[in-house]
Amino acid sequence: MASSFKTFSKKQKLLLTWWCNKKYKNHDAIICDGAVRSGKTICMSLSFVFWSFSSFNRQTFAICGKTVTSLKRNVIFPLIDNLKSIGFKCEYKITANYMDVYLKNHHNRFYFFGGKDEGSAALIQGITLAGVMLDEVALMPRSFVEQSLARCSVAASKFWFNCNPEHPFHWFYKEWIKKTKEKNIFYLHFTMQDNPSLSKQVRKRYERLYSGPFYDRFVKGVWTSVCGQVYPMFSVEKHVVGALPDSFERYVVSGDYGIINPTSFGLWGRSNGVWYRIREYYYDSKLNGAHHTDEEYYRELERLISNLSVETIVIDPSASSFIECIRKHGKFTVTQAKNDVLSGINLVSEALNKNKILFHESCKDSIREFFTYRWNENAKGDCVKKENDHAMDDIRYFLSTIMDEPSDSFFVLSAKRD
Repeated sequence: MASSFKTFSKKQKLLLTWWCNKKYKNHDAIICDGAVRSGKTICMSLSFVFWSFSSFNRQTFAICGKTVTSLKRNVIFPLIDNLKSIGFKCEYKITANYMDVYLKNHHNRFYFFGGKDEGSAALIQGITLAGVMLDEVALMPRSFVEQSLARCSVAASKFWFNCNPEHPFHWFYKEWIKKTKEKNIFYLHFTMQDNPSLSKQVRKRYERLYSGPFYDRFVKGVWTSVCGQVYPMFSVEKHVVGALPDSFERYVVSGDYGIINPTSFGLWGRSNGVWYRIREYYYDSKLNGAHHTDEEYYRELERLISNLSVETIVIDPSASSFIECIRKHGKFTVTQAKNDVLSGINLVSEALNKNKILFHESCKDSIREFFTYRWNENAKGDCVKKENDHAMDDIRYFLSTIMDEPSDSFFVLSAKRD
């Protein structure tokens, strides 16, 4: 059944026509994000088809969602009904997951793909596209999205992205929304007020349903962290500094070593009873496509320390080969970290509450992980999700091993959970 439109808002009209607007048509892509029920999905899917017929004939396109099933339900079936109602002919091939769309003497084909996990990238590999629309792109793995974009090799092809917000350190937010000018992208942000088909009563109901960060994300359409953070007390305003003290009394390095998983090192300096994370090193072999050897990591460690007099390097005791590598060079001492997770989290929480640890603004991976490190709400006991935790682990090792000393007058309290 075709959607019933009372009228289109100014922003919806712009979404429907941006590709023929003199001001915006030369952009390589469009991103629409914002609140739930803001009317961006149906307008984007219609605009995507309209643009394809204005620019191409007998070309191939892709429409992608989290799964093919959800894509058909939320995008394809309403799109087909609306296209038919305005004069397009649609031939939907159920088993083959594509549709042929006709208008007068023009014909284009649209394939449907689901990007639910890392293996999904292989499904779209090999096809040549004149354009791709990615619905709920923030729910898709980066590998699938980048493979989809790589398929668009036809001249004048464009990318179409649509999503509701996630946390502010999500890869799509950082790599695409924050880089719209750099990547020549037209960006449109939607709120519920941009959907005139949504009654005032329904908008009020959504506003009553949510509060706090969920209200910001679903109603206002803001990229923000929600509950479940391990360290909800962490604040950029309180714990991140742009300037460091002129001198430090002590220096220590903490590290979480990984072969397949990321490796994280942090250089700490103590000044007037406060420990500062002065700078850090973070390497993700999966993201960079190459593994480092122990010797390569040791050279990065030397670069991180420079000519400072470091007391010791605190590292996970399971990193036996790297510990041996450090000791072999004979330049630094190594301390095997205390590795009780929950007591370590308590120590980090208390240090944050008392402003006993601060972070230089260059320590971007630590700052990112503070917002994405989460409790596992599905576990039977208190445990954290094993993701976005590598800088978190190296910070925990530091607190558990160095700051948990009698001379620091440091006490363990329970960390409050949301």
